Formats: sequence, structure tokens, C-alpha cells
Amino acid sequence: MRKTRKKKRSFRRVKWLALILVIIIVAVFGCYAAIKGNHSSHEIGDTDHQITHVMIMGVDSRKDDVGRSDTLMVASIDQTAEKAALLSIPRDTRVAIEGHGYDKINHAYAYGGHNLTKKSVEHLLGVPMDHYVIIDTKSFERIIDAIGGVDIDVEKRMHYEDPWDDNGGLVIDLYPGEQHMDGKKAIQYVRYRDGEGDIGRIGRQQKFMKAVVAQVLSPEILPRLPDIVKEVSSAVKTDMSVTDFLSFAKQMKTFQANGLETQMVPGQPAYHKDISYWIPDITDVRELMASALELKLTAQAAEEAQAAEDKYDADLPKDLKMLAHKTNGSTKLTEQDAKEEDDKPMKPEEISVMVINSSGIDGAGAEVAAVLQRKGFIISGVETGKTNANPTTTITTSTRNTDVFYGMPFACVIRDGGSSNQAVVNIGRDYKKKGR
Repeated sequence: MRKTRKKKRSFRRVKWLALILVIIIVAVFGCYAAIKGNHSSHEIGDTDHQITHVMIMGVDSRKDDVGRSDTLMVASIDQTAEKAALLSIPRDTRVAIEGHGYDKINHAYAYGGHNLTKKSVEHLLGVPMDHYVIIDTKSFERIIDAIGGVDIDVEKRMHYEDPWDDNGGLVIDLYPGEQHMDGKKAIQYVRYRDGEGDIGRIGRQQKFMKAVVAQVLSPEILPRLPDIVKEVSSAVKTDMSVTDFLSFAKQMKTFQANGLETQMVPGQPAYHKDISYWIPDITDVRELMASALELKLTAQAAEEAQAAEDKYDADLPKDLKMLAHKTNGSTKLTEQDAKEEDDKPMKPEEISVMVINSSGIDGAGAEVAAVLQRKGFIISGVETGKTNANPTTTITTSTRNTDVFYGMPFACVIRDGGSSNQAVVNIGRDYKKKGR
């Protein structure tokens, strides 16, 4: 009898371990969310393979509102070929939201929860979402601590301060190099804002996910199981059952061995009336989804994609301002900054600049972006920060480029931080808009 109980207890422990591992990997690394017996009835590729699409959301929930999906990804899993692909959708992606016209895709969650987000994603990608996973980003820091932290190779100097953000002040202060991070430090890495805009942020998210998976699959995870169960159960919501998760646990190693395609929705940054957007290339993103699983668009799917893109382009505001250059969906992070051969200043046309309007003045972001563009800088995005957040306008860039930003037609403090080919301009309360 005692042996039987011990065996049952051991089985339960293993079952719970498998479940938690899968949940964490699903929530953090969406590729592991395929479910047997569920697959999309309409595929973009010419195949009879069993393919499942799972929408993964990181939601920043708040006491005073429902929150927004700060992180949005789609995992596409080919069960037949045992391949997986992960597509990141920038939170500023301009899409049609049912009942609300065109808006940023992360607003869909605030308007109508995961169901409306699901409809918006399906409209953009042209395939149905079979399942969803929602993780509360506020709890994510505790999950990282529960698994014992993660090892991250920080690719560059990261410095960012916002005393009015994050309930008492946000300070990001990281140095290059491989380091073990607890939850607080790891979240700093993911949240860092730089001149790359959404491209850099998504690249870091994907890099971070891989680090979490490596830690979750390590032998040291078993003693931490009780804490992990506690944190994950309160942070994750999904329409997938325990049976679904457990049945898929057996396939995890195969998917991992076959690799994972990680991409971002191709497109271009833009702004309209001081609001930043990501303008997707619909035909490119659908071709990317197919090729990631080694498929080719069907003639029907290609025709539908072109029609959707034509309608989307026709609905763009006439005064929309495009920024920087169109991307092909790559989120590859470089280590250029750690390998600079000299400290000579770069030319403005070699520097990407993110503009954050924290002044509380409508139109200030667009005005500063226009000034920088005239000086030759590449504007990667214009975002709205916390209203009245910073008392002083700051420009954060590398030491080698501080001189490049002297002579701006507005008061500002230039400080060291970040990478050599990027800068962040955070507009403060001291900014004087033209005509005021």
C-alpha cells in the first residue's frame, strides 16, 4: 500500500511539473501551444498538414481599467511536420477593430477583451486563431523569481529614467555582458525603450523568452515547483485544458530540436497627429507566416492578401507621416555597439531616434520629430509618454554622439546611455511649442 501511495504521489508530482513547464513555455514562448485535434479550417499555405494558431497576450492590467495587451504574439504550429513559428505583432500596429474603426491593436483588448483582439488579429493575418493564452505582466516578475531568475547577455548599455512611471518611478540601468537577472532586472531588460522602437523591444522579448525556456528546462527547476505553481496559476488564463497541455508535453523536445522561426510583422513606423503607429505590409506578413512553416501562399490566399492590403492602404489618413525604413520582419539584435572600432561621432543619417512626448502638450512629439528629420536623423517612432512626466527634455545617446545633438532649437539635457547608433528624445514640461 505504501509503495502504491508513493508511486501515485510521484506521478502527481511529475504531472504537475509537466503541466507547469508547458504552461510557462506556452505563456512565455508561445511555440509550445499546439493542441491535437484542433486546427484551422482555412490555411494560407497549400498543405494538408495539421496546423494550429495560438494567440498569446501579455496584458498590463490595472485597478482602474481593464488594461491593454502590451505584448502580442501568434504561435503557428505544424503538428504534422513538427515545426513551429512565432510572429510578434507590434503593439502600435494600426488595424481595423470591429466597432471602433482603425486604431492600435493593443487597444482592442481594452475595447473588448481577448475576443475582440482575436478578431483583429484574424483580420490582419487572414487565419483563424484556434486558442488564446493571456499572461498578466504584473505577475511576470514574480514568475521569474520563482524559477530562480534567468541568464541574459545584455547586448548594449541600457539607461532610461522616468520618475512618474511605474507607480513611483521607472529606472532602467543595465550594462553590457552576460548576467544572471532576478525578476526586477529581467523586466527592465524587456521594457527598455531605445531608438529601435518596437523592432528592438520585440527582439529583446524574443531573446528573453529563450532565456526563460532554458531556465525552465534546467534540472534546478524541480525544487521550485510549489512557488512556480502559485505564481503561474494566478498569472495565466487560457482556453486550453490540462489534458491538452499534458498531451503536448511529450512533443516539446522535438519542437525544440527542430528550431523555431521568430519574426515580426513587416512594416514601417509612422505617426499621425502625434500618435505613433506601426503600418503593416499585409501581403508580406502573410507570405512570412507561410514561409516560416516552409509553405507557399495559395493563389486564393495571395489574392485575399492583396485585396486586404489595397483596402488598408486606401483607408490610410492622407496626412500620415511615414518614418525610417520599411522592415522585412527581422528582429535580429546586433552587438555593433560593443565592437565599435573608434569613438568618432556618427552622422545624423546613421542614427535612429525614438521621440517620446512626456510634456503633456499635444503635437510636441510631431514637432520635435520634424526638427530632427530636417537635421537628417532617422525617426523610428513617436510615442506618448506619461503626461507631465519629465520636468526637463532629455536626449539619451552614446558618449560618441553627444556632440551630434548640440544646437537643438529647444532646451534639453544631453546624457550618456544606450547604443551608438540610437537615441531617445524624451520631451519634458520645459518644452515650448511654436506659437505658444
